Amino acid sequence: MALDGAAVAAHLSAMASPSRPVLIDLDGPVPSPAEAPPVPEAMPQGAAMQAAARVGGRQGGGLGRFAVWAVLALAGFIASVALWEFVANLLASNTILGSIALVLAALAVLALVLLAAREALAFARLVRIDALRARAGAARTGTLADARAAADAVRRLYAGRDDLAWGRARLAERAAEVFDADALLDLTETELLGPLDARARTEIETAARQVAVATAFVPLALVDVAVALYANLRMVRRLAELYGGRAGAFGSWGLMRRVFTHLVATGALALTDDLIHSVAGGGLLSKLSRRFGEGVVNGALTARVGVAAMEVCRPMPFAALPKPRVTHLVSRALTGLFDRATAADQP
Repeated sequence: MALDGAAVAAHLSAMASPSRPVLIDLDGPVPSPAEAPPVPEAMPQGAAMQAAARVGGRQGGGLGRFAVWAVLALAGFIASVALWEFVANLLASNTILGSIALVLAALAVLALVLLAAREALAFARLVRIDALRARAGAARTGTLADARAAADAVRRLYAGRDDLAWGRARLAERAAEVFDADALLDLTETELLGPLDARARTEIETAARQVAVATAFVPLALVDVAVALYANLRMVRRLAELYGGRAGAFGSWGLMRRVFTHLVATGALALTDDLIHSVAGGGLLSKLSRRFGEGVVNGALTARVGVAAMEVCRPMPFAALPKPRVTHLVSRALTGLFDRATAADQP
């Protein structure tokens, strides 16, 4: 603001004699503090899901994987030698106790072998689904014979599922009447994957609700990250089992790493404009406090992870059936949840 010559002279004189107060005359009306613009509130960023994505999608380098393998191999070798010496010494000192220890050691080794075989079968199942998805996608640009082969492969994947018996019967009844590759693949997707997609949406909504509640009501900083990571891991595992993947413990972790890596690489876990509008556009965040807003954003990010997991676990890409939208999943998962909580907090 401009100062006249007299005001400047008075200011310099006051500086020379500090005992006198400094008075500065301003030109024009003095603005009121009430007219100042409000400080903008920071939009919730979903910190728990961002941290969980960094943990789940982290991939070590070749040297790191080699170091982990070497340490695990050394630990296994030391444990095996120690167990063998223990059983041998016990057999030398006491035959009965040594025999019991030998049987227990054999049972432990058998259990480890069975677990390894189950993990290998689960990994092979996931590889088979990946191959089916690629085959079904390529069959849309191929011949009718290619489409029938892809449809039969998907039908064989669910041959032993009692919950899809009605869909398999309808597919077998109507497939002979279809003479177009796209129509046959659309029919297969609708009859076999339609019921599974509905159940998958329920799993995603449940996980989104759990993450949102944990973020909103758990005040500890790292607990919400652990809950988000656990809920997303369980969601991905259930989606894999739902679509026929039957992922084991290591397979589920590897599948979640693939999903998180894809989302982080494409920036899909960032709080982009579409996610802001999907959550805040309906006026939901305006009714909530800061902690509830953070929970809603984490729930929305969980729903986005679930949609990506559906794309990875499905044996066919989305074509005849629409891909679930994060807006609808979050609305169904969180409708009424925070409204009741906010009403309870109000006097």
